[in-house]
Amino acid sequence: MERRAGRATIAIFNSYDPRVFREAHRRILARAGPLALAYDFNLVTLGFPFPEDLRLPVELADWVASSTSIGEDGSYLKELAAKGRFQGFPYPSKGLPPQLGLPVLTTCDPEPQRKMEMREVAALLQNGQSVCLIFGAGPKGVPKEVRELAKHHLDVTFDGRSLETCTALGAVAGALAHYLRGH
Repeated sequence: MERRAGRATIAIFNSYDPRVFREAHRRILARAGPLALAYDFNLVTLGFPFPEDLRLPVELADWVASSTSIGEDGSYLKELAAKGRFQGFPYPSKGLPPQLGLPVLTTCDPEPQRKMEMREVAALLQNGQSVCLIFGAGPKGVPKEVRELAKHHLDVTFDGRSLETCTALGAVAGALAHYLRGH
């Protein structure tokens, strides 16, 4: 019997303003949508201040796409939502929803006892474990509570280099996809 691969989820934690949806929120979603679609990942937001009247992921994707030229005018994010692979969640208070998988924080400063290599993340996925890759959006990264809830920490660089969020998203997604294809 063939083993089913786990699912990788990109989770973007909002550390910008928790009350106002800004252009930075729109841009990161417009950039993350195509990455998730291209590499067959899910995409979730954590604590994004979406308008109250938009509840369904397809509505959120349409709203974000309505004012961006990134990712084929937002069509990639809309396609991801139509496939049921884009969702918004509130800030995690007692942990991430378990259906998102094993929480792995992407960070340039991994705790030594939690540090994980990209090949290990790929091996988990290949062995049927789903993984939730957490990215901090904004200059503050993620708060201590989120850092603590992540079972593992992943640094995509070779020596602890800090990367801008969208750069880190692309680097992690591309490197992980490369490992999953058997580099």
